Amino acid sequence: MEYDEFGFEIETEKPVQGEREATPEAPHVSIRQQFPESGEYLGGTSDGWEYRTVFAGANLAYTYKMLREFLQEEGYGDIPLPDAAEDLKLFRRPRGQIQLFAERGYIHNPIKILFPEKPKQRGVLILCIYNERVPQHLLRFHNVL
Repeated sequence: MEYDEFGFEIETEKPVQGEREATPEAPHVSIRQQFPESGEYLGGTSDGWEYRTVFAGANLAYTYKMLREFLQEEGYGDIPLPDAAEDLKLFRRPRGQIQLFAERGYIHNPIKILFPEKPKQRGVLILCIYNERVPQHLLRFHNVL
């Protein structure tokens, strides 16, 4: 036992029996370095080929800012993206327009930034990231296979 200057016992923290000492968290590995296997990951879902998550903010500009920061953190900072949400809106295909691509949004291998089908979801963006290490990735990304 240890005592302080007033004679009171000093409590020392001892690990409770059966309890392990706290281990430091492992460093974050980006999606680009280690694509998630099937299941839930960082608020989205993955099937090993496609990781899909939804970003929703107060407005499209804030949502797009969050999405860009996420891509930067996950190793996709080198992918060319529209500079601002206003530029991203130019990739939204109006309803009834002839379709060149099935999706409504910005597409640049290995990511897709899609607008939701429901027009009421104004501040929502859907992010799809594709596993570049899958055989014939480029053909699958463009739905040729």
